[in-house]
Amino acid sequence: MSVLVNKHSRIIVQGFTGKEGTFHAEQMIEYGTNVVGGVTPGKGGQEHLGRPVFNTVREAVEKVGADTSIIFVPPGFAADSIMEAAEAGIKVIICITEGIPVQDMVKAKAYIEKYDCTLIGPNCPGVITPEEAKVGIMPGFVFRKGRIGVVSKSGTLTYEAADQIVKAGLGISTAIGIGGDPIVGTPTKDAVKMLMEDPETDGIVMIGEIGGNYEAQAAKYIQSTGNKKPVVGFIAGQTAPKGRTMGHAGAIVGGHEDTAEAKMKIMAECGIHVVHSPAEIGQKMVEALGKK
Repeated sequence: MSVLVNKHSRIIVQGFTGKEGTFHAEQMIEYGTNVVGGVTPGKGGQEHLGRPVFNTVREAVEKVGADTSIIFVPPGFAADSIMEAAEAGIKVIICITEGIPVQDMVKAKAYIEKYDCTLIGPNCPGVITPEEAKVGIMPGFVFRKGRIGVVSKSGTLTYEAADQIVKAGLGISTAIGIGGDPIVGTPTKDAVKMLMEDPETDGIVMIGEIGGNYEAQAAKYIQSTGNKKPVVGFIAGQTAPKGRTMGHAGAIVGGHEDTAEAKMKIMAECGIHVVHSPAEIGQKMVEALGKK
């Protein structure tokens, strides 16, 4: 079993024939991901990278049975692409696009609530189930199959965490990059819950950053499970000055509880194994698994 994507996922690329869509679709196909086609309005009927191009997501669902979509379209059109995918019956929507206006995401998130779908992102690296499906922009070679799940706001730290886990002799079940925008489809708690309920995930790495309350909510959920799986946590932005956006649009300290220090304290109080450096993630997970 895996979370969100696996070798049976039937994946389409929205923005398939564009520069970004083409480059990353090639990488996904090379990895072995089951990409069944793509969508570029006005180019339906053509073939690209050996896969069919459709004018609409609905057409892709009807003709090739697509159930998962990855979005590489410009910020001004991305929210419409998310809503189109949900309306067409796509179950897992992964939006890579960065810079989508907050107002657009407010509307898109509210709109897709009436559909049976999961949105990951926007402004995220995607999702990978190693050796089965890479639906995103992450470097696939870093990831090795195993039983540790990763949830992260940061793309780069997703890769770093995976590397540390692999070097510690463990591997990854599924890594989920939730994105660093103020509004994302799947907050930390929901992503952690998926992995907590996955029988093939033995431990979880949770990487957060300054700003917002996603990590605190996730920590309280983890505590409510009786800490049934060990969770190793890290918060980026420990030296960030108050009131300044750092890297991601959502990474801004608005109050005392938004700081890295406050989040790490809450996490530790909830039974999470907190580390102060990404370099400690692998060894800490080994130790945490040994305690279970």
